[in-house]
Amino acid sequence: MIPVAIVGASGYTGLELIRLLSSHPIFQISAITSREFAGKSLSSAFGFSGKYGDIVFEMPEPESIAERAKGVFLCVPAGSAQEMAPLFLKRRLKVVDLSADFRFRDISLYERTYKIPFKAREYLDRAVYGLCEIYRQAIRDAELVGNPGCYPTSILLPLIPLLKEGLIHKEGIIADSKSGTSGAGRKAENYYSFCEVNEDFKAYKVASHRHTPEMEEKLSDFAGEKVQIVFTPHLLPINRGILSTIYVKFRAPLERIYEYLQEYYKGEPFVEIMPLGAYPRLSEVRGTNMCKIALFEDRERNQGIIISVIDNLVKGASGQAIQNMNILFALPEDTGLPRSPLFV
Repeated sequence: MIPVAIVGASGYTGLELIRLLSSHPIFQISAITSREFAGKSLSSAFGFSGKYGDIVFEMPEPESIAERAKGVFLCVPAGSAQEMAPLFLKRRLKVVDLSADFRFRDISLYERTYKIPFKAREYLDRAVYGLCEIYRQAIRDAELVGNPGCYPTSILLPLIPLLKEGLIHKEGIIADSKSGTSGAGRKAENYYSFCEVNEDFKAYKVASHRHTPEMEEKLSDFAGEKVQIVFTPHLLPINRGILSTIYVKFRAPLERIYEYLQEYYKGEPFVEIMPLGAYPRLSEVRGTNMCKIALFEDRERNQGIIISVIDNLVKGASGQAIQNMNILFALPEDTGLPRSPLFV
């Protein structure tokens, strides 16, 4: 067994990590932290039963945690991970950071986007972007992984191979995405309360969402030149799931693009290219680490349309984090990760 710790385990991503790791055959949770719930068991705080019901939340003290773990998941706000990660790396732990701190190569871009000074500059070159299917080889050789954002995961998985191969134009990419409210985290704000969200549908952070620079940096890397994307997120009145509709200009026939993506993701356990004409649904990926991608073309208007669906808490966060940790420890990367959905 490999002991792992979860720092910041009382948020949605931390609790989802606990749920998923409860059925992991190799990773054993050795510590969970929460300043708010320190001293309380998982059962008393959240009603969790089973394998980890009696585990007790503790304060986030890296020295103590490092003595009991070989890997650590950082489910902490942006700015906190860059302070904690070096403490764990010095003790030779493998670190998967679910915040944005180690997602960017360009420090100035991170600082402009998150309005936070980046203080762990000497560790930036050791960090790998954790989009597993794209950066797998680099992740294998890493100690520190910056887990991607949920929206970027749904958008980059279909776009990166197509840009890399030159099958779509670099200009005019538009991503229209809808997310369940868990994507905002466990916040006691009226905007995310039941009455404000139920029976409603709304856009938010239009032309200002923090995931846009993250996506543009990665897309530009593979395109070989600067790529800009118009990204608009929306809030769905559901708990979990992301559906992204991406508008592009194809540079090849639909059938060739479809065959290329099928071949690119052939054998990948968590990416499915759906048959032409099929529509992916959130219910098909809910609770799983899957990303389903569908391709369409409006030939009359010369418009390519890509639809991508993921569970924002699993493939968009905690599941991908476990997939990254599996790779870091040279385990089969689908170990302990579900592919069968919570369909209803």
